[in-house]
Amino acid sequence: MNVPQRKPLTARVGIMSVGHRVYWDQFEGLLDELLKNKDQLKKKLAGNGVEVTDFGMVDGAERAYAARGQIQAANIDLLFVDMLTYAPSSTFGVIVRSLHIPVVLVVLQPLLAMDYAHATTYTQLCNDNICAAPEFSGVAVRMGKRPPEVLIGQLAGDPAVDAEISEWCQIAKVLHSLANARIGLMGHVLEAMLDMHTDPTAVTAAFGCHVVQCEPDEIMRFYREPDAAAVSKKKAEIHQFFDSPDPVSDPITMRLTEKDLNTAARVAVALDRFIEGKNLDGLAYYYESLPGSEMQTLVTNMVVGNSLLCAAGVPICGEFDLKTCVAIMIMDRLGIGGSFAEFHPIDFARDAVLVGHDGPHHINIADRKPVIRSLKKFHGKPGSGASVEFSIKEGPITILCNTIDGNGKFKFVIAEGESLHLPVPPTGNTNTLGKFKPDVRTFLKKWMAEGPTHHFALGIGHHAKTIKKIADVLGIDAVVVTGE
Repeated sequence: MNVPQRKPLTARVGIMSVGHRVYWDQFEGLLDELLKNKDQLKKKLAGNGVEVTDFGMVDGAERAYAARGQIQAANIDLLFVDMLTYAPSSTFGVIVRSLHIPVVLVVLQPLLAMDYAHATTYTQLCNDNICAAPEFSGVAVRMGKRPPEVLIGQLAGDPAVDAEISEWCQIAKVLHSLANARIGLMGHVLEAMLDMHTDPTAVTAAFGCHVVQCEPDEIMRFYREPDAAAVSKKKAEIHQFFDSPDPVSDPITMRLTEKDLNTAARVAVALDRFIEGKNLDGLAYYYESLPGSEMQTLVTNMVVGNSLLCAAGVPICGEFDLKTCVAIMIMDRLGIGGSFAEFHPIDFARDAVLVGHDGPHHINIADRKPVIRSLKKFHGKPGSGASVEFSIKEGPITILCNTIDGNGKFKFVIAEGESLHLPVPPTGNTNTLGKFKPDVRTFLKKWMAEGPTHHFALGIGHHAKTIKKIADVLGIDAVVVTGE
């Protein structure tokens, strides 16, 4: 059972068809046939849960100048340029020069191959989708832009094409989310974690997110005025999504106590009201407050509520980790989870490494019903209370570290591996045993050589190529350490 998303994922994409105006009078019916081909692409895009704006046929420089304003005004996240036949680059140059969004040249040929013995010029023009693509790419570079992405295949009956279109629509949703996100930042860096410092202005510059400065007191006011009905409902929700077994081996763990359940539910309700009131799409936080204070009870008991929020599409990061909050949002919007993680003891016997954290966690990627335990102490941090434990689904995994290089620029460090189906330590923390190629020692050395932070986002499936594309369109350096 999954926690439902709080907000539906969407994006705004544009489709611009290109051709050569001279052809329309020369070849009767050609324009109509090409536009019917465009309609097939349009249906493919709409089937991927995005809003599609059709900018029509751009078949000359005059039309390109008119379309430029229309495209800019539409505030789209990504533009598909439908290469219906040969088109001179005057249909594209002025447009690509003015855009700051990714552009994908779509080369979808109707025929598998022409019947050369019986081919006509008309038939060739209907299948001349690739002809102008090199010209468009070259002109983009001359306009000071990176070469556009190119999607090549058949118009119908091509699963690879459908998969690539779906991928680009998903990327558009990621870009839309980042560009419109409000991420809360509350508290301060955990003392001595020098890798956690992040400039909020740099986050806005790189990703578009607005960073909202928040105070713990904003949550406290909801915590001090609990809604009894809401707390009772939250307790039922916790029982719905979590098991609470007896402890196994760790002496600091206990079966979930009623006191810790009540506190976790009360804090979760306060968090929900806080997130809704501030209109936040994510939160990075760390705060300790004074020993034994009511505030300390609040801020040290957020893991259960935050894990529910993570699964609902509101990424939460502890230890004030704003960078990883962005990484988790990227994974969540790709539909692959995104759990807060770091490396733990190496399993030399299985050539693997334990991957996890003490929360928050994306419980929708758990391999079974997550566990909630009472902890007598939170190791390395103040306080005690309920904590979340689970292993993620067995199979392929991807990890994404959003770090900062020596020049102050963001950098993605990415790896693909496998989650092994083995028991995890019953410590009230999320852990999974990750296996990475070529071997654990070489992998960890290669990972460290890229200057990561000690945190990263953990998701299911192999998605390094997609995340690398996201980095490319954002202008962020990225390296896949498990690549060939």
